[in-house]
Amino acid sequence: MNKNLLILFCLFSLMQVSRAQDPIFGEPQHSTLSADSLSDVVGLIPESLDAIVDSLLHSWHVQYFSKVDEYCHDDAENVYFPDSVYEERLERLPSVIRLPYNEVVRDCIDLYAGRKRDLVRYMLGMADFYFPIIEQVLDKHNLPLELKYLAVVESALNPVALSRVGACGLWQFMLPTGKIYGLEINSLLDERRDPQKATEAACKYFEDMYAIYGDWNLVLASYNCGPGNVNKAIRRSGGKTDFWEIFRYLPRETRSYVPLFIAANYIMNYYCDHNICPIQTSLPLATDTVMVNSMLHLQQVSDVLGIDIEQLRALNPQYKRDIIPGNTKPSVLKLPASQTYAFVDKEDSVYTHRIEELLANCVPVNAADGSKNLTLEKITHVVASGENIYTIANRYGVTAKDIRKWNGLGSNRVAKGRRLRLHVDNGGVAFASPKTKKSEKAGAAKEEKKATPVVGKGDQTARASGKSLTYKVRSGDSLYSIAKKYPGVSTDDLQRVNGLTSADIRPGQVLKIPVV
Repeated sequence: MNKNLLILFCLFSLMQVSRAQDPIFGEPQHSTLSADSLSDVVGLIPESLDAIVDSLLHSWHVQYFSKVDEYCHDDAENVYFPDSVYEERLERLPSVIRLPYNEVVRDCIDLYAGRKRDLVRYMLGMADFYFPIIEQVLDKHNLPLELKYLAVVESALNPVALSRVGACGLWQFMLPTGKIYGLEINSLLDERRDPQKATEAACKYFEDMYAIYGDWNLVLASYNCGPGNVNKAIRRSGGKTDFWEIFRYLPRETRSYVPLFIAANYIMNYYCDHNICPIQTSLPLATDTVMVNSMLHLQQVSDVLGIDIEQLRALNPQYKRDIIPGNTKPSVLKLPASQTYAFVDKEDSVYTHRIEELLANCVPVNAADGSKNLTLEKITHVVASGENIYTIANRYGVTAKDIRKWNGLGSNRVAKGRRLRLHVDNGGVAFASPKTKKSEKAGAAKEEKKATPVVGKGDQTARASGKSLTYKVRSGDSLYSIAKKYPGVSTDDLQRVNGLTSADIRPGQVLKIPVV
């Protein structure tokens, strides 16, 4: 028995000596990881970890966060544990993906629990809203649910996150990759910012990469640096196919990528043990969707239904200019569940409310009639401070390659103040200039005058004397369609003259038409 114990002790000692000789997996005394040390020992930190929490919390969803729960103990001090505790906790997590523990993982945990604990508080609040959406899509594709923590590493669960090179959304898709995986991106719509559709695209990528590697850690690595770099690392390692065995041959940022994913799994489950309390979100966790079949501005929905515009933007981050281009194809509008029936009930009022003001410069184009080329708008963009060719490309839904081609650029460098020519697809909506809009309105009035039936003498007298014409509402009519029959008359005029509190009308109703 003593002999066996001696053999085991010797083997354990040899293992410790072997690991201590390894600069990556050695067992030095506890140290808190800094940004510099992580860069030196592991690799580059993803941009999401450099997120300034104050700016996140003072962005478009600031008001939907409140104080931490009173019962939660948060003294802003991290609690450190022995390696055996971290290892045991990771083993306890229900995960299909291997979550090994080593020095690199421990330092990434310390980074989250220490210097980035405010960011963790924010992410825990956002997780209540976004994780159910992500988990539903992962489950549909029969993928490991713990992949949701990759969005923590990628974007810090900020749906409108935009990197310096133009990667966007929860899953940080570059524009070309997003389009390859079926995401629509133009000046009005960016589905990389749509949590549902972006997660669908990410799942397709996961499936493609798992079919190649059959190992989830290599799939994660490929998500960060691409399969080409993973294959190169495998070749340089002599054909090894374990992430930790090809570790040194991967790009610098990718070396930290998988350890940070493991650390995210840990900290999002054991945050209480490190005295971290979630910032609670008041975003409505119960939501529903309605289909929009016409062009619609979020402000129209906000005004008629009494929903805060910032909340609508938070629920629908994919609409970059607050305009839903439902005229090209049915589009999704996410609402608090309690408001979906109200939308259906007041739909006509929503569509006509302030339409001439909010959508004045938008000319809908029916993509089905082959006129989509009419939405290719030639614009000039003046490069602002802090912008680069990738952020500009992302903003307008084009590629950096296109911008270089249109402007004869030999590189991706653009100086502040440089005027760039762009050819922008506005996704089925042409933005008319005020001059064009005025001429169109004059032309429409001229055509309307031609088409206006001759009125009787009595009607002429009524118009001359300042009295009103009348119109009997037919099935399918709306205030907007009726107003268009009478040049110079707006929906607001019809509501005012007829004492209407909303745009709701019914067939058979007789309306007064104001004389203009």
